[in-house]
Amino acid sequence: MTLELSPSDPAIDVQDLTKRFGDRTVVDRVSLRVERGRICGFLGPNGSGKTTTIRLLCGLLRADEGAGRCLGLDIRTQAAQIRRLVGYMTQKFGLYEDLSIRQNLEFVARLYELPRRREAVDGALERLGLQSRQHQVAGALSGGWKQRLALAACLLHAPQLLLLDEPTAGVDPKARREFWDQIHTLAGQGITVLVSTHYMDEAERCHELHYIAYGRSLAHGTQAQIIEGAGLAVWELRGAWDARVVDALRAAPGVLSVAAFGNALHVAGREADALAAALQPFQGRAGLQACPAQANLEDVFISLIGQAQDNFAAAAA
Repeated sequence: MTLELSPSDPAIDVQDLTKRFGDRTVVDRVSLRVERGRICGFLGPNGSGKTTTIRLLCGLLRADEGAGRCLGLDIRTQAAQIRRLVGYMTQKFGLYEDLSIRQNLEFVARLYELPRRREAVDGALERLGLQSRQHQVAGALSGGWKQRLALAACLLHAPQLLLLDEPTAGVDPKARREFWDQIHTLAGQGITVLVSTHYMDEAERCHELHYIAYGRSLAHGTQAQIIEGAGLAVWELRGAWDARVVDALRAAPGVLSVAAFGNALHVAGREADALAAALQPFQGRAGLQACPAQANLEDVFISLIGQAQDNFAAAAA
């Protein structure tokens, strides 16, 4: 099945998606729009609803409320068609560990009923640099090579949208970089990518970001837009700080978050004057130096999550 979207049609355009499991609302009125050829980073803490949202988008789950389109198809009435046009890479390696790389890809090609399976498998092996290992059993692969195999399987049927659920968890830095180089190559070919991640350096490689916590959307935009929209003031405290300093700062009025970055602490809040007052007792103390700093994505991430309401805690109350 092929589907041609016009350049003006977004790859993902959904509104107010809601999904409940029993008395818990796991996804709560989430709206998301991603244009074609864009890489959208999907950020949020564990249990925030990222995986459930991804499964709603590709038709593996049905939303209790909300509507929208994925690749121009209705997520409620055309879920089966969407699944054939999307490449979904799950958090956990989902292929057969007792089959070889080639055998796994041949199996996936048969599932999609590809007309020239051998040609498709050969192309996937070449594209992901898997030719030399094609007869190796998948269960013997390292995390990075399993990742390549999983991505190759996602690309076999030439999808227009990739949904990648924490694809680089447990993968070494070199494999992560190679993976992201491949993702940018795919985006350059017009493929849209929605990727959930916990790594801020990976978030910085996305064209846009969508923050979610406890089922609710918190922010959406480019890195610069999200940092500016957060309205955070940040000070940096360098030197020989310890746990007592951290506790004192977290208890100080106007302080939203305190996070360690190497030998420095990032202290964030809404008002620069309040932060200056909180840090004033430490100015001039032996070995400590405080100064204003620029907010980064991790500062924003921590502050947004700190302000979000835990839907599971509310349900248990």
